[in-house]
Amino acid sequence: MKKNFCKILALSALLTCCTSAVAQQSYEFSLDTKKIGAPVQSTMYGLFFEDINFAADGGLYAELVKNRSFDFPQNLMGWYTFGNVDVRKDNSPFERNPAYVVLSDPGHEHKRTGIENEGFRGMGFVKDATYRFSVWAKNMNTNEAQKIRVELINSKNDIIANQEVTITSNDWRKYDVTLTSQETEEKGRLRIFLASKGSVALEHVSLFPSDTYKGRENGLRKDLAQALTDIHPGVFRFPGGCIVEGTDLDSRYDWKKSVGPVENRPVNENRWRYTFPHRFYPDYYQSYGLGFYEYFLLSEDMGAEPLPVLSCGLACQFQNGEEHCHVPVGELDSYIQDALDLIEFANGPVTSTWGKVRAEMGHPAPFNLKYIGIGNEQWGKEYPERLEPFIKAIRAKYPAIKIIGSSGPSADGKEFDYLWPEMKRLEADLVDEHYYKEPEWFLNSANRYDNYDRKGPAVFAGEYACHDYSRGKDNNFKSALYEAAFMTGLERNADIVHMCTYAPLFAHVEAWQWNPDMIWFDNLHSMKTPNYYVQQLYARNKGTNVMKLTMNGKPLTGQNSLYASAVFDKELNGYIIKVVNTSNEAKDIQIELKGAKKNQTFTLGDCVSMQDNNLNTINTLDNPQNIVPEKTTAILNGNTLNIKAEGQSFNVYKIRF
Repeated sequence: MKKNFCKILALSALLTCCTSAVAQQSYEFSLDTKKIGAPVQSTMYGLFFEDINFAADGGLYAELVKNRSFDFPQNLMGWYTFGNVDVRKDNSPFERNPAYVVLSDPGHEHKRTGIENEGFRGMGFVKDATYRFSVWAKNMNTNEAQKIRVELINSKNDIIANQEVTITSNDWRKYDVTLTSQETEEKGRLRIFLASKGSVALEHVSLFPSDTYKGRENGLRKDLAQALTDIHPGVFRFPGGCIVEGTDLDSRYDWKKSVGPVENRPVNENRWRYTFPHRFYPDYYQSYGLGFYEYFLLSEDMGAEPLPVLSCGLACQFQNGEEHCHVPVGELDSYIQDALDLIEFANGPVTSTWGKVRAEMGHPAPFNLKYIGIGNEQWGKEYPERLEPFIKAIRAKYPAIKIIGSSGPSADGKEFDYLWPEMKRLEADLVDEHYYKEPEWFLNSANRYDNYDRKGPAVFAGEYACHDYSRGKDNNFKSALYEAAFMTGLERNADIVHMCTYAPLFAHVEAWQWNPDMIWFDNLHSMKTPNYYVQQLYARNKGTNVMKLTMNGKPLTGQNSLYASAVFDKELNGYIIKVVNTSNEAKDIQIELKGAKKNQTFTLGDCVSMQDNNLNTINTLDNPQNIVPEKTTAILNGNTLNIKAEGQSFNVYKIRF
């Protein structure tokens, strides 16, 4: 009996010891409420759009017809023809898009003439949805009205919608008709028959869903544009990226060709067609239908500051190592004028040359442009010697515009170390840093900006993404979680980091060159990745001022696998705390709000978490909700917040006072 009693005492002591050891694993954070820190810029979390992975034509731009003006170098790429079809370029209604087709009688009453467009990996149609077909057309060699029959067909070659269009004039005119799809089809096509005995000329054949974002005629795909808006971005960088540079100067993105009547915007070769031989897309061109005017409109719709980026006269330096491939420094005048004219297009009065163009497109009010980027990720002495005359010209005419320079294509190294002092010398307002790195880099770089020089330009983390090479660079939860950990460092250093944007933004599941990407889509569906939700949680909870959050007097940059940051939010009238636990074990954390006024009362607001025990989990088009933010709980006792940060989790807590 005595032995058993002793055993019970020993067991009790052991349990007490274990319980005490567990209790000692509670981590104590301190949030200093006495001093509100540096402002968090409204532009802090934003979006970067690059026309890669069919992000524009075939993606965000809602046009369903590929090569709608027959002006690809191979004029009928994307089209199937039958019967008597001829491509011509004389007497075109559009100077910059001269090609058109003529459909003529096939010469036999039981034969047919027509054209059929394959779309972008097919065309997506939804049952009972309406589609707006339009075409510029005229009769040829006859005074009698001619007819075409317009059909939507499914993958089985069944007709699921059709309408006749009567061409009434021998002069070029625009005709349109609405078609209602009788079924849902992901791989549909558009077919046009000649339905009379004469000849008709067709130019700019277009098909849009009627239900575009904001209902605009030359509109955006609704689900994709809404996904961007739902992030609540503070800045929107466009149109790239490497397409700003072009494979050569001829294929660089020229903003002036992307404005004005959509029918007269010329086709441009997309520099991503040939970049990756293992993912080769010879049909990748830019219609410029999604142009600078549309980018400015989207920025306005989202409430984001527009950030256009223009060529500095350097073609892609990865692909063009010789000086003769670039614009000589003394011959940059037209490029510099392009930058000045863009500012006028965005901000000028309707009486100005380019302000008038904006007004005629439907936006008399200025877009209130505040930022402009010159060059993408150029390097070497070639870049600052070209950037300098741009800065001088813009400062002289538009001193309020903030100019963004580049630190090159990498987060460190020789070129990076050379360019930062050059950006300071030239007095750029922000420096664009790019980093596509492995997961461990993101964890180890949470303190990257803690010791940056506060006297020079601010930082724009313009392109970044965690690349988990061990998983084929999936958009898995590991990549998103480690980005969340890294971003606590961006937020903690918001006095020097003024903007950050994940990249790239979009990818078509059947036509992509680069991964990972924030949003994946096919012709009918879209999927938000875990990375998307991390960006959204930061953007929706950016606050207005940085707050000091520490453990043992130090910022949370990975101690015990914990990363954290905090902000004050004027609208909330309280604090927003972000905690990332990258270990696979739950952590009990106490966050004390120190320095609060006597009798200060705090209340707990919304709390959300992203968590998964498997870091390899991904969202898919079939299962887009595998990883999404979910409500979580915490306990607020007086001025102490008690939380359990589950293993492998990103958590956001709100406290009001």
